[in-house]
Amino acid sequence: MRVTANSFPNRLVNQLGDLASRQARLQNQAATGQRVQLPEDDPRAMRRVLDMQTEARSIDQYGDNIGRIKESTTAAYSAMSSLKKLNDRAGEIATLADGLKSPQELNIYGQEIDQMIEEGVQTANMTHRGDYLFAGSAVDKPPFTVTRDANGKITAVNYTGDKTAFTAEISNNVQSEGAPIGANTSGSGPRGLITDSRSGADYFAHLISLRDHLQAGDTKAVADTDRANVAKDEENLLYHYGHIGAIQSRLDAASSLGKDQSFSLEQQVSGLVDADLSQTLVRLTQVQNAYTAALQTGGSILNKSLLDYLR
Repeated sequence: MRVTANSFPNRLVNQLGDLASRQARLQNQAATGQRVQLPEDDPRAMRRVLDMQTEARSIDQYGDNIGRIKESTTAAYSAMSSLKKLNDRAGEIATLADGLKSPQELNIYGQEIDQMIEEGVQTANMTHRGDYLFAGSAVDKPPFTVTRDANGKITAVNYTGDKTAFTAEISNNVQSEGAPIGANTSGSGPRGLITDSRSGADYFAHLISLRDHLQAGDTKAVADTDRANVAKDEENLLYHYGHIGAIQSRLDAASSLGKDQSFSLEQQVSGLVDADLSQTLVRLTQVQNAYTAALQTGGSILNKSLLDYLR
């Protein structure tokens, strides 16, 4: 086979280029600590890394959802505590309002209940980050509206929120609700915080009834009806206390699991893309030596002419 005069220089240039490219790649790996930066570095590893990064982003989103729901349940718990304090006081007044109290004393109790109704409506319409807590999924408007008489007293409180609780995904195909809905009279679905037909709770209607009976001096109605109704509202609030606690425990478990999964993915990605520094430096030294040897050998051969072989 005939070998042309420029075949050796061409092969030498190609070999030096390949060694220079390998040297540059190894130097970059040693400097960055990463073995895989581009798809061509290791296509299979890069594919697995991209899949794991996608999964990691999903886990991060679940974490954001968990954080948002936890904030919502914490704010709801605070509001429920305020409502329960009012309910506890209403129960005390219903017990104190017996036949021994004068009409003036009963009227003062009635005035206190009237102020509690106002405070309760304000609490039930509490917002968190601009969203109404107890409006279900209709978070952009107050869930409770009031009807007043000519004297400005609240005579009715109406729920205008949604009966579907706000939910968010906390792990793959797993949803969790946040704050409870304000009312549910359908007999199915999530229980309402203020009004619920299954438990007999009707927080504001019962307070309005208690106020009116006190101001009318009807202690028999207070004893026969209002005390039992206030107790129903208390039972419903206690149910929601327990439900909120269960949700928060579930969120804590999901958050812990998500952190473990995220850490595991980081370890797996690191194992695929991180360079072994000692191995990389050894290979870099080998390539540098090969590059130097190729330069020296090539220079020695290219310096010779045909006359050197004819002597």
